[in-house]
Amino acid sequence: MATYNKRGYKPKTKVEKEHNIEEGSTTAEVFNTLDETASKTEAFVEKNQKYIFIIIAAIAVVVLGYLGYNEFIAKPKQQEAMNEMFQAQKYFNDAVNATDINDKSSLFNQALQGGGGKYGMLDIINEYSGTPAANLANYYAGTAYLQLKDYKNAVEHLSNFKSDDEILAPLAKGNIGDAFVQLNQPEDALDYYEQAAQLRDNEYTTPMYLYKAGVIALDLGDADKALTYFQRIKEDYPDATEASTIDVFIGKAQVLANK
Repeated sequence: MATYNKRGYKPKTKVEKEHNIEEGSTTAEVFNTLDETASKTEAFVEKNQKYIFIIIAAIAVVVLGYLGYNEFIAKPKQQEAMNEMFQAQKYFNDAVNATDINDKSSLFNQALQGGGGKYGMLDIINEYSGTPAANLANYYAGTAYLQLKDYKNAVEHLSNFKSDDEILAPLAKGNIGDAFVQLNQPEDALDYYEQAAQLRDNEYTTPMYLYKAGVIALDLGDADKALTYFQRIKEDYPDATEASTIDVFIGKAQVLANK
């Protein structure tokens, strides 16, 4: 238990006197140790101050360089890239909304290659590599190539797209799956559909890719896996578009699973 001595208190016994002497000795020893440590530290700093200053200066350069790069290079470059990409995005959106197949193809090509003196998505990828705009351009380019039935380029660009977005991230994976279906690589397609379904949990992309994964699994002869995916749609996403005919697929998968 902690104790203290009142002011003016004098030790009366030999034990108390020895205790006080011991305490004083210990305290002095502590201070001596601290003084010795401080002296050694000062000596070390004095001897190595040149190297210490170099290290501090190097850290400062790295930090200031990073901040300067973000403020004066990365941000302006990103803004410039987004401005340049505006027309290509418009071509892409117009292509999605077009009803005539020839108009669609022409607009998707313009989205890729550019037009009217403006950059296309491929220009953005090359000229602004490393920016978020170039990353997004990979998604647009991959999707455009998919619509133009250039499936290998679709896979390449969609694979280069990285995102945490709730919708775009699974769509990119699912579009790669669509491309592999057209390339007659169903195992690869199934893998990407499964990734797309697992990547996010929402009412739009999850049931869509569970359905596609189930259909491919059936084609590959894995009825049990297909049944799992179809039943999950029925139980977890009853309001999804895919749920409207899911009982038919569940029945088909059950029949094949029991053979």
